[in-house]
Amino acid sequence: MSRQAPPRVLTVAGSDSGGGAGVQADLKAMLALGVHGMSVVTAVTAQNSLGVQGAWELPVEAVRAQYRSVVDDIGVQAVKTGMLASAELVEAVADLLAGTDAPVVVDPVGVSKHGDALLAASALDSVRAVLLPVATVATPNLDEVAALTGVRVESEDDLPRAADAVLALGPRWALIKGGHLAGDAVDLLTDGTAAHWLRAPRYDNRHTHGTGCTLASAVAAELAKGADVPEAVATAKAYVTGAIAAGFPLGGGIGPVDHAWERRRPGG
Repeated sequence: MSRQAPPRVLTVAGSDSGGGAGVQADLKAMLALGVHGMSVVTAVTAQNSLGVQGAWELPVEAVRAQYRSVVDDIGVQAVKTGMLASAELVEAVADLLAGTDAPVVVDPVGVSKHGDALLAASALDSVRAVLLPVATVATPNLDEVAALTGVRVESEDDLPRAADAVLALGPRWALIKGGHLAGDAVDLLTDGTAAHWLRAPRYDNRHTHGTGCTLASAVAAELAKGADVPEAVATAKAYVTGAIAAGFPLGGGIGPVDHAWERRRPGG
């Protein structure tokens, strides 16, 4: 009896040795949402609940070889990018993505949850010039919006201006994450024509390591399953909201979101 493979999603991102963010979070989210996750590791970090103690980027040729190995044999239905570390890696990955016929979710990771730099300042121009133009969806948080566009968001009313500034850099859709604002967790998804406001309650839980990685991976998973962008983002938002609510303590600092929250809840 033959079995059909599930949709395949590739994460191009850094490794988090503590398992809360990066490739590890991406693969957990993908599994939870029913797709086959694959990885291209761009950097290795020594990381735990307290922060990032060290980071080492991989050579461009190693990243390119991983990507070609997966895409040329197994194929992909969606790609998600995270930590790319340097201008050289950003440019190499953008070139690979441009030749891949699959939706791309770009999480323009600049710093970790703890404030540790994960992208060289010199790489910002490359993110603007070559990475965002190949994105189906870009998912910056407010700090990343400011770094990329200079637009600073102080309230929900500023989100449309931030989205316009991100869209001007080339992605088809911008998902501006307003989680750092006061009140409910509100995000804005737009392609410049249609605007979708996504709201969720804010949970009193400090254990939110991996939130951005998880959301972007969930969007990629849903796109791989055939959803359109608004549907994929809405489903991903619901998934990550549950994962945040169930985030658990780990180590002495900020613990991770719980990617298996639906399985762990009663009746799951």
